[in-house]
Amino acid sequence: MRVQQKCVLKKKYENMKVIIVSMFHYPFGDRNGIATWEYYNIYQPIEQLKVQVIPFDFMVEMKENGLDGMNEMLVQLANEEQPDLIFFTLYTEQFKPETIDLLSRKTLTLAYLFDDPWRIQYSRFWAKHFTYITSSDVNGMRNLRDADCRNVIHVPFGSNHYVLGRKDLPKIYDVTFVGGYHPQREWYLNAIKKAGINVRIWGPGWRTTVLDQIQMAEVFRQSRINLNLSNCVTWDIRCLLSECTNLRALRRIMIEYRKAFSGKDPKIREMIKFRQYEINACGGFQISYYAEGLERHYEIGDEIAIFLSLEDLIEKIQYYLKHEDERENIAKRGYVRTLKEHTMEKRFMDLFDKILPDWRKAEK
Repeated sequence: MRVQQKCVLKKKYENMKVIIVSMFHYPFGDRNGIATWEYYNIYQPIEQLKVQVIPFDFMVEMKENGLDGMNEMLVQLANEEQPDLIFFTLYTEQFKPETIDLLSRKTLTLAYLFDDPWRIQYSRFWAKHFTYITSSDVNGMRNLRDADCRNVIHVPFGSNHYVLGRKDLPKIYDVTFVGGYHPQREWYLNAIKKAGINVRIWGPGWRTTVLDQIQMAEVFRQSRINLNLSNCVTWDIRCLLSECTNLRALRRIMIEYRKAFSGKDPKIREMIKFRQYEINACGGFQISYYAEGLERHYEIGDEIAIFLSLEDLIEKIQYYLKHEDERENIAKRGYVRTLKEHTMEKRFMDLFDKILPDWRKAEK
């Protein structure tokens, strides 16, 4: 019954034509690269809704035709295809405002934003050029509307359960971390190692293997504990002192402090990211940093574990390594909640439901 209902819900999008403007190859602009995160988490879930999807890899086109040429090609594609929606995942400054203005006069345009709590000025600038922008932040709609941005849609992050998903695999790692290098993360991980805990690390900047989505999911499933560590600016004096003795870390942290003092958008507050959903979607157990609004998505302590300090993190790692049943039950409940409420397919169904009235008006 539930499957039939889902099929009926999807049918209402069947006549919708969407150009997805994003990166589909890795590394940036490499046609021979592996499929990107955007391919798995934007393109695939939207395609699952039976929408007619037309991909436009702006990084590939810009690399081959230059910024002006890429913008012209996108306008040409929109003129030829006459889409109902052009869906953008913005990166930095690849698009001209006049290009977006032109496209927004022709059809509905949407900017799917990732880090708007950290790039609020960036979001405010682009909001006036698109029909809609999204915010994953619990305070995003208020913050942007306070800046007179009235076209904001709250769209929390989620996971692609077609790629992720639970498998009963043997646990071969005690503690793992998958993610890019950051000084605060390095400080946490060094302290964990000093506490005698075996931790494996993957990700860019660590001089280790960078995992694709499939490999990452396997690690999540095979780890007793998955760590979800912050990459915000920290004011913990112990971390700052450790960074002062590490030139690589010091260089990274000074960039954020310069942003803070120059009125730009530094990473100074936590936000819910994709990782909370991705680990849970694999049936993995995680200990995560806390971000405002996380309790709206998961029952803390029942579906996800959090830490509030370095000492708390080490204590919880040691506790959950010893209490397998409790750890596995939390992971199972987190998985069930994710599958029920937090898939990217559901996120896009909710998003399209919000813009459907405008699409239908445009059709007439």
